[in-house]
Amino acid sequence: MNDMNQTSKEKLIADLRVIVADSEELLRSTAGQAGEKISEARAKAQDHLASAKNKLADAEVGILDKVKDAGCVADDYVHDSPWGAIGIAASVGFLFGLLIGRR
Repeated sequence: MNDMNQTSKEKLIADLRVIVADSEELLRSTAGQAGEKISEARAKAQDHLASAKNKLADAEVGILDKVKDAGCVADDYVHDSPWGAIGIAASVGFLFGLLIGRR
């Protein structure tokens, strides 16, 4: 369940990056347009875009921290029980070999 949650967060971050890039492009393309309503909309969009960028950066930091923690846990496990890690790696390699061999 945690891996699925992590994948969902990564997908959300990727989607937000696309939205931010599209919004920035829209703001650049409307830069030459005049009018009070356009100016207000642009200012509001820029504020929301800045907020979204900050939230995106915070989410990326959170995900990086969790990935680093998972790496440390895996490293500790390998140091605590190297033969168990070798057994797991050999089992996974064997299963991949079986799956590839079936093709």
